[in-house]
Amino acid sequence: MDTVTRIANTIAKDTNATPKQVGAAVALLDEGATVPFIARYRKEVTGGLDDTQLRVLSERLVYLRELETRRAAIAKEITSQGKMTDELALSIHQAETKAVLEDIYLPYKPKRRTKAMIARENGLEPLVELILSDRTTDPDVHAAGFITENVATTRDALNGARDILVEGLAENAALLGELREFLKRDALITAKVIEGKETEGAKFADYFDHSEKWADAPSHRALAMLRGANEGFLTIDIVPDEAGVERAVSMISHHLDVRHGTAGDKWLATVAGWTWRVKLSMSMMLDLLGDLRSRAHDEAINVFARNLKDLLLAAPAGAKATLGLDPGIRTGVKVAVVDPTGKVLDTTTIYPFQPKMDVQGSQAALMALIAKHGVNLIAIGNGTGSRETERLVADTIKMLPKSVTPPTKVVVSEAGASVYSASELAAREFPDLDVSLRGAVSIARRLQDPLAELVKIEPKAIGVGQYQHDVDQHKLAKSLEAVVEDAVNAVGVDLNTASAALLSHVSGLGPVLAESIVSHRDINGAFQSRKDLLKVARLGPKAFEQCAGFLRIRDGSEPLDASSVHPEAYGVARKIVAACGRDVRSLMGDEKALRGLRAEQFVDDTFGLPTVRDILTELEKPGRDPRPTFKTATFTDGVEDIKDLKPGMALEGTVTNVAAFGAFVDIGVHQDGLVHVSQLADRFVKDPHEVVKTGDVVRVTVTEVDVPRKRIGLTMRKDGGASAKEARAERGPSRPKPKGPKGGNYSSKPQSSGTGALGDALLSAMRKR
Repeated sequence: MDTVTRIANTIAKDTNATPKQVGAAVALLDEGATVPFIARYRKEVTGGLDDTQLRVLSERLVYLRELETRRAAIAKEITSQGKMTDELALSIHQAETKAVLEDIYLPYKPKRRTKAMIARENGLEPLVELILSDRTTDPDVHAAGFITENVATTRDALNGARDILVEGLAENAALLGELREFLKRDALITAKVIEGKETEGAKFADYFDHSEKWADAPSHRALAMLRGANEGFLTIDIVPDEAGVERAVSMISHHLDVRHGTAGDKWLATVAGWTWRVKLSMSMMLDLLGDLRSRAHDEAINVFARNLKDLLLAAPAGAKATLGLDPGIRTGVKVAVVDPTGKVLDTTTIYPFQPKMDVQGSQAALMALIAKHGVNLIAIGNGTGSRETERLVADTIKMLPKSVTPPTKVVVSEAGASVYSASELAAREFPDLDVSLRGAVSIARRLQDPLAELVKIEPKAIGVGQYQHDVDQHKLAKSLEAVVEDAVNAVGVDLNTASAALLSHVSGLGPVLAESIVSHRDINGAFQSRKDLLKVARLGPKAFEQCAGFLRIRDGSEPLDASSVHPEAYGVARKIVAACGRDVRSLMGDEKALRGLRAEQFVDDTFGLPTVRDILTELEKPGRDPRPTFKTATFTDGVEDIKDLKPGMALEGTVTNVAAFGAFVDIGVHQDGLVHVSQLADRFVKDPHEVVKTGDVVRVTVTEVDVPRKRIGLTMRKDGGASAKEARAERGPSRPKPKGPKGGNYSSKPQSSGTGALGDALLSAMRKR
């Protein structure tokens, strides 16, 4: 079996696809096609692989190609040493992971001078062979014949023989594989506090004397323990229990063929114990620790990716004149008004709170802006001072004259607003606007279209992940980049209004081409058709093929440019239009006329049934937005601070974050409450994402309020959280709103409120800002 076939077969198993589908997708990826393009416009080629399957395929392809490269390098190295055998070649060929491959290579890997090498140089290898072949004779008797100038005693001779055996066992791929699988199944991970660190490390109190099966440790607990160890408060060990240690030593003894009670067998049994204690227990622990870290990172990255996707695909309020408010107490409330396209119309700062307390002046300024610009929406950032600002806005709206249509006020997440405000991108976009006012613009725009605005912010700054600062940053960035790319292309982009930041995530483009498109648009005016893209500098046929279907032109010269129908398939679309005897513009959106057609009659050698069905669907609802209808939570009047909460209160809130152990909900008190996974529904819930996603508006009941610890317990169960106590062993405190700069705390250091590692340490990185 050649390398290409082997990779295709392996990936097919991982993606629930056929090797033929995998081969076709790999060929497209190698040609430079993107995942969104392949998933949307090459369904016939891949047999309908979706973007999720293609992402897994792409990741596995990189790993397996690296594996094959390493396989070839190891085979070449061993062959050059003159040590390759048919059996060894087969083992190398059959290795399915990098770890197994490296185990096989260990005996042949160039290494520094070891104790075993020295023992061999001292002529002790024959002693090892003698002990193994004659086990009835006392090893001391055998050793007596190997005393030399370099080996002073029989003890030295036996120690040298032991070193040779231990090295051989430590490089035995079969033994290492058996031990690793055994430990993955039975080992315990234990955490203990370092003596004298109890007070300083109180936030990790839950792990001062903690033990659980390695295989069962969830991501959030593993990351909490790893952080505690990294910060010098905990020690971590991964070992089997006493019976497990005996089992491990027995496995090693089995490889030495220890079966009888002879003197030689007894000595070899001590060597087996020594091998475990001195050599393999530590290396196995490090291996399992690495596996645990990798597993925890992957789970945490997946949580972040799912939350980010939900946030990016949140419902847009739409193209309406919007007033954005970035709340502040002492420094004032920053105000910005943007038109339906997001263009900044007006900015100011008002001071309704201490120390100035200019309430009347602030209300007058807001009313003037609302009337002047026909404001339809008011976006209020949810940081410090948001409820006070919301109350000010509510009072102001009541004061508007009847001739003015009252705008709708909405509290929105301001996560990452300060990061964007101080970014180079914001400086280029608003060179003459004060940094503090850029945040208000961002808040207004993210209400209009969350996706278009949030792509300007580094995903990690949005803060919807758990322990995001502790995980592999390269892997995290790559995963989040894929999420952003999939979200942008799923929605589609208006070619004539999109920013360079948004365009850069469109299939086939990137920062350079995105800037070229914006520059061309600024110089030559709006694009009239998708074909005009070919006039953009450095944008060739390949890039056009990849991006064209995801870009929209409304009211252009070609009606189909407003849809997701790819230009390469316009011919099929026109056949469909001709079959209806209608004009393209009049037919688009007429579901009744299109439903009478059979997709099969438009299939040809180039475009199969999946593409024709997609075209029909798109003609029925051209340029449809896959995002949900906009709605927002209504916070309860009079409930503005954690002190206002009482158990039993029924409230409305917005899900701000979803973790493995539950969901955080903003109920308008500057403090997110936690709905533990056991409180999400009146049934067993394994994964919180089954029930909620970031951005959902939900009804919750308060079950517990701990003001000193700033902890709010919530339930979504119909029984009002009768079993809320079930959650306490697994949850931490609610997340506080940010203090200080908006966009706030990006430190990986947890901030304690004295509730233990599953509280502060566990959840500090879950803060949305």
